[in-house]
Amino acid sequence: MEKYYTRACNFYYGKKSREKLKLKTSLSLGKNNLISFDKIEIISRNKKRKINIKKIHLENKNLQKKIKSDLKLITKHKKLDKLDFKNTPILMGVLNLTPDSFSDGGKYNIKEKAFYRAKELIRSGCKILDIGGESTRPGSKEVKANIEWERIKETLNQLKKSKFFISLDTRKSQIMKKGLLNNVNLINDVSGLNHDPKTLNILKKTGAPFVLHHMKGNPKTMQKNPQYKNVLLDIYDFFEKKILEIRRKGINHNNIILDPGIGFGKNLKHNLTILKNISIFHSLGFPVMLGVSRKKFIKELSGINDSKSRIGGTISSSLYTMMQGVQILRVHDVNEVNQSIRVFKSLNI
Repeated sequence: MEKYYTRACNFYYGKKSREKLKLKTSLSLGKNNLISFDKIEIISRNKKRKINIKKIHLENKNLQKKIKSDLKLITKHKKLDKLDFKNTPILMGVLNLTPDSFSDGGKYNIKEKAFYRAKELIRSGCKILDIGGESTRPGSKEVKANIEWERIKETLNQLKKSKFFISLDTRKSQIMKKGLLNNVNLINDVSGLNHDPKTLNILKKTGAPFVLHHMKGNPKTMQKNPQYKNVLLDIYDFFEKKILEIRRKGINHNNIILDPGIGFGKNLKHNLTILKNISIFHSLGFPVMLGVSRKKFIKELSGINDSKSRIGGTISSSLYTMMQGVQILRVHDVNEVNQSIRVFKSLNI
């Protein structure tokens, strides 16, 4: 039996969205009246087509049932722990405490600088601080757990008494366990919970919210000619299967965020396909996070090699995916991205 996927499309933003909702000709995404849509794209492995939401009743009964089930998940209000996604996107500020991250390695791996940078990111508008002690850039090698912990423990300790929402970027269960004891609020594991077999047990015991991330392979090999049958649907199926596995392991809460992993085992074509169709993942029923900040695809499109000079590409792709309802944007340049979002929203009121 052919499998179908539902992608919300033809979005409206701001004043136009509210007008369409008042006329009942569009549906809000995640109960956020600032963004709505009036069409869906029905996708299978063989074909795809767009239909107006007012014409769903013309489809066969089985497809109608599938579409209506997906629309409930697309339009439901999404929240996670202390985070509410009615006013999106929320910015996650990157704080790499590593000597070798692709963009800012070595810049903040001194505890005084790290704590100052954390406060600076919060002042600039981020709601989540994502702290990491191991680089997972393409080609990077794994760091031993004791070294990773040494890099981050002082900063976590300094932030312990703050009210900041802290995300811990790690693939290792022992680092997760220590971090959660230091008031970490969210686990961000770029391996898709696949790197460490003890990870799911830690998440089950603690009930901690986490990011379910897609990565093909591992950081050392992931960019060596990655292959997909259909990158968009393959990632969607990965999320579905992983969520079922998580449920079987006894993790029943919905404090889960999905990240399709731009640049993690994807070439330029794969990344652009994901960005253009990111709204497909809303039908899984969880908040969607995206990390486009300073990524290689910006260089490939613009020719700008220096990662720190890719702010323009970061902003344009952030606004583009915001218009498809992405709830969290993981960025280095919080002040600049936040400024662009605030201006964009003001122009669309």
